[in-house]
Amino acid sequence: MTGADEDLLLDARGHHCPVPTLRLRRALEGAGGRVVRLLADDPMARIDVPHFVQEAGAELVESTESGGVLTFRVRRPQA
Repeated sequence: MTGADEDLLLDARGHHCPVPTLRLRRALEGAGGRVVRLLADDPMARIDVPHFVQEAGAELVESTESGGVLTFRVRRPQA
């Protein structure tokens, strides 16, 4: 993947909710249909991010956890 096909990386590790979700919202607004990959280490993100994604009408493409880091891949459908 190159250019517009690459995920937009958003590293919110070290921040507590609601900061990761707020940053995700801002990133999705400017992502232009690209997938945003959010990294978070606050356990509350497990609940907050999927809830936000559903409320925003976005798509949770993938959700994984490794070594205490939660990774969410989110896409907002283009209008």
